[in-house]
Amino acid sequence: MTGLPSARGAEVGRRIGVGLMYGFWKPRVLGAWRMPTAGPVLLAVNHSHNIDGPMVMGVSPRPTHFLIKREAFVGPLDPFLTGIGQVKVDRNTTDRTAISRALGVLEQGGVLGIFPEGTRGEGDFASLRAGLAYFALRGGAPIVPVAVLGSSGQGGRLTKTLPPLRSRVDVVFGDPFDAGDGSGRRTRKALDEATERIQKQLTAHLENARRLTGR
Repeated sequence: MTGLPSARGAEVGRRIGVGLMYGFWKPRVLGAWRMPTAGPVLLAVNHSHNIDGPMVMGVSPRPTHFLIKREAFVGPLDPFLTGIGQVKVDRNTTDRTAISRALGVLEQGGVLGIFPEGTRGEGDFASLRAGLAYFALRGGAPIVPVAVLGSSGQGGRLTKTLPPLRSRVDVVFGDPFDAGDGSGRRTRKALDEATERIQKQLTAHLENARRLTGR
C-alpha cells in the first residue's frame, strides 16, 4: 500500500517520546503487559492535554501510529510527524487518505492510537465518535483502553499549561477487548452498538484507573 506510515519511523518516535517524557516528567506506567505483543491493536486514549499522545508513544511497549488532527502538522512539525509514522487526519470531512493509511497500519499488524473523543476535552470518554468502532470492526483489531492521568492538572480538569516539570503522570493500560458482537456485521446499526460497547468499556477502565492511582 502506498503512503503507508513508516513502522521504522514510529519506533524512532517511540524513542524520542521516551527521552522527552522521562526527561521532563515522571511517568508511572501500569498494565503495559496487557498489550498484545504482536498483531494489530487499537489504543483508545483519553485526551485532556497535548502531551497525552507523546506520553503514550513514549511509554507504549510497541511503536504507535496516532491519528492526529491536520492542524498539528504546521511548519517543521509536518515532515517531523510524518517521518515518525503519525497519520494526518482532516476532522472536518471523510478523510479517505487517512482512513486508508490507518487501516494499512492495522493490516500490517501495527498499533494505531486514537483519541476517540475526537479532540481535547474533559478526558473522560463521555463523548465518543464512531471512528474507533469503525477501525475496530474494519481492521479486526482488539482495543486496549489507555488512561492518562495527571497531564491536565488537578481533578482531571482541562488546562492549557504543561504539567509541572518532574511531576508524576500515570498511564494505565487496560485489558484488550473486541468491539464487535462476533457477527462480523459492519452496518450502521452494528457501528452504533459497537460504539456503545466501547464507551462502557472505556468509562469503566477510566474509573478503575482513577481508583488504582488515587487520581
